[in-house]
Amino acid sequence: MTVAAKHAAGTENPYALPHLDALESEAVHILREVVGEFERPVILFSGGKDSIVMLHLALKAFAPAPVPFSLLHVDTGHNFSEVLEYRDRVVAAHGLRLHVASVQDYIDRGVLRERPDGTRNPLQTLPLTEKIQNERFDAVFGGGRRDEEKARAKERVFSLRDEFGAWEPRRQRPELWNLYNGRHAPGEHVRVFPLSNWTELDVWQYIAREGIDLPDIYYAHEREVFRRGDLWLAPGSWGGPGDGETVEKRQVRYRTVGDMSCTGAVDSSAVTIEQVIDEITASRLTERGATRADDKLSEAAMEDRKREGYF
Repeated sequence: MTVAAKHAAGTENPYALPHLDALESEAVHILREVVGEFERPVILFSGGKDSIVMLHLALKAFAPAPVPFSLLHVDTGHNFSEVLEYRDRVVAAHGLRLHVASVQDYIDRGVLRERPDGTRNPLQTLPLTEKIQNERFDAVFGGGRRDEEKARAKERVFSLRDEFGAWEPRRQRPELWNLYNGRHAPGEHVRVFPLSNWTELDVWQYIAREGIDLPDIYYAHEREVFRRGDLWLAPGSWGGPGDGETVEKRQVRYRTVGDMSCTGAVDSSAVTIEQVIDEITASRLTERGATRADDKLSEAAMEDRKREGYF
């Protein structure tokens, strides 16, 4: 049957985009919409796979011109060295400007205190919101996806934040027909999520299709880890392991990256993109559900942090 005949029979739409092309097109539209509506956008760039894909999309969206905004990284001081090296390499390769908000600086000044459990992820909120205010960023791109966690599933593509960076679910605006409302009062800003409708599998399939380079920790490698609860954590200056926690070498990889104190590795033999995709396809847990201790603090841990200004 020809394409025309299939279309007439209602079995195929010759004008439909493959799903990765459709997701890419939507994300590029969002990126360009923000540049058209806002004065000082910035990409929150952690060196994780979602922010890497978001930067790749920005490079495509504005080529051959340079990306018309800078990057912002909230450095907890407990980041994986592989990720920081990757971040700096990408910034240099594309001639980008990088803003760094340092949690350690706030601790050294006595503004923030270390937590008893050693994790600094909850301490990121104040450095992030103050950096946004000081640099007058009015739109901040984040790599959050709705499939990651139930609080993120509530988020709109354009998420209005008040003058303190806080999120209020009741102030979420309708986004019918992909029309985005970027209006905000002085002091407020908008968090923007171009990957909202992507899944973890979509991200990896897109990485494979586009040949995007990632930090090595996303692939299986031998690493020293110790068990805490149901997570394999990496030892480090953040304070782990504790009493009774034994370090051992295992073949692991990371599905997401963040503060070493709360980002767990998973046992894995996946050393290629194809093997990672096969592994994700068989998984029944999202990457945050499987590997992030900070999301396990309470039933509403992520939503509570978002209300305080976290991404």
